[in-house]
Amino acid sequence: MFFDADLLTSALRALTPILLAALGGALCERAGVFNIGLEGMMLLGCFTSVATCWFTGSPWLGVLAAALASAAYSLILAVGAVTLRGDAVVLGIAMNLLAVGLTSFLLRTVFGVQGTFDDPALAGLPLVGAFTPLAWLAWAAVAVAALLLSRHVWGLRLRGVGEAPEAAATLGVNPAAYRYGAVLLSGVLCGLAGAQLALGNVTLFSQNMTAGRGWIAVVAVMLGRALPVGVLLAALLFGLAEAAGFRLQGLGLPQQATDAAPYVVTLGALFLTTARRRRTRSAPGVVS
Repeated sequence: MFFDADLLTSALRALTPILLAALGGALCERAGVFNIGLEGMMLLGCFTSVATCWFTGSPWLGVLAAALASAAYSLILAVGAVTLRGDAVVLGIAMNLLAVGLTSFLLRTVFGVQGTFDDPALAGLPLVGAFTPLAWLAWAAVAVAALLLSRHVWGLRLRGVGEAPEAAATLGVNPAAYRYGAVLLSGVLCGLAGAQLALGNVTLFSQNMTAGRGWIAVVAVMLGRALPVGVLLAALLFGLAEAAGFRLQGLGLPQQATDAAPYVVTLGALFLTTARRRRTRSAPGVVS
């Protein structure tokens, strides 16, 4: 049977890094900052978690270091887009490219290898049931983010900053401070996503190991309309696509074709969503 409990479990494991990163992107979107630097922040989290875990022997210190490193890295976007009012898209692309080069350089410098660092002594995250604690944290983060954005003063102000920053400022809210907070939180969540990918899904670091998951997280933000539950459903869709790709390998399909499954689903979902929004805007009585 193709669709079974094992496939669902694999999908839930696969969605965790995407979900964590997408929640960070959703917070930024709500604050009025379009963050496409999720891929780079996640990749830096992957390397930092593995390096710290290898030197200290503690995967939890690796998780903490990944969150801090990615949060610090997110300051590039915060300073550039919020303080200096630069183009967030250009900054995000630059961060993604810089992270690829930086982690490749650090891989050669710190470990003296190219391509992949894989040590049997590297400790991975423990399992609680079938999932790591970070996977459970991701699900809890969805509920917390939903409550914050709908009921808490901080979340309501964050939404106000994103929708009408001038009006928020007249009420005594500092838009820059809330945007900095959203970007820093996205850095923390991307760091956790990287740690999950490098110490939870596997226990190694390889060059560009995020393999586009940060970009998929950006699409999840768009599909979910920056709503925590919507982002969760989008991440679940991509997790199912990735798990189905692995399952199809066992049926004899070429690996190149099955590896492309999440990206094909991403493009298809993005196309359908864009087409539906265009039809809505062109409908009679709709003012764009």
